[in-house]
Amino acid sequence: MSADDFDGGNGDRAQLEKLQALNTVGTISYVLHLIVAIGALIPGGQFGPVLLIAALVLDLVKKDDAEGTWHASHFRWRIRSVVVAGLLYLLTVPLWLLFLFPGWIAWTAISVWFLYRIVTGLVAMNKGLPMEIPA
Repeated sequence: MSADDFDGGNGDRAQLEKLQALNTVGTISYVLHLIVAIGALIPGGQFGPVLLIAALVLDLVKKDDAEGTWHASHFRWRIRSVVVAGLLYLLTVPLWLLFLFPGWIAWTAISVWFLYRIVTGLVAMNKGLPMEIPA
C-alpha cells in the first residue's frame, strides 16, 4: 500500500508517510543490530560496537517520532535489548578475567538472547505488529 492508494485527506497520507519512514528507520536499525548479534556469535567477529552504537543513537533520536504508533514499541524493544545485553556483558566480564570457559558460555548465551530479540522484533515489524512488552 502506498500513499497514492489513499483517497482520504492529507492526514491519511501524512500518517502513511510517517509509518513508511518509521518502517525504514526500524529496518535499518534492526539490520545493524542483526549484524552485531551475528558478529557476537562468530569468534573474532566482534566488529559490532560501532554499529551497535550507531543503531542505538538512531533509535534514541527517532523514538519520539514513533510516539502514538505501533512502531513506538519496536523502538522501546530495541533500546531495552541493547541496554539489557550491555549490562549483562558488563556483569559477566569478571568471568573472562577469572575463567575463560565460563566467560565464553555467558557471552554466548547473552549473544543468543540478543539475536533472538532482534529476529523476533524484525519479524513482528515486517508483519506490521507491535512488540508486546509486559508491564
